[in-house]
Amino acid sequence: MPLLWFLRDKQKLVGTKFGCGIGSCGACTVHLDGKAVRSCSVPVSAIAGRQVTTIESLAPSNDQLHPVQQAWLDFNVPQCGYCQAGQIMAVADFLKAFPSPTDTDIDRNLDNLCRCGTYTRMRKAIHHAAKLTKQAGGGV
Repeated sequence: MPLLWFLRDKQKLVGTKFGCGIGSCGACTVHLDGKAVRSCSVPVSAIAGRQVTTIESLAPSNDQLHPVQQAWLDFNVPQCGYCQAGQIMAVADFLKAFPSPTDTDIDRNLDNLCRCGTYTRMRKAIHHAAKLTKQAGGGV
């Protein structure tokens, strides 16, 4: 069973979305031991003893959003919103490696798909999230 379906059907964590089922679109992105992975391509047997973070548990607390979540709201990124949980999870991991990303860094390293084409707003939100992360001390 893919991790995606375990999360959705068994754990009732439905923020992780099914998009393509072959690891191409990124709608199902979660963190496995802090690294972004496409959950449709990870067998549930591979997660034993490992930390899985979904969009439902990305925020550091119930009263504070993750900087990427806040940036997504600040820049009104989603249109339909279907891919956004996966986008946010990918960007949260990306900012660990690229704390001050350039547009080239974004283009070369983020490949989640958005059918609505909100890439311009995403780019602005990613730069804003990088600033918010630095303000939060980078530990988010």
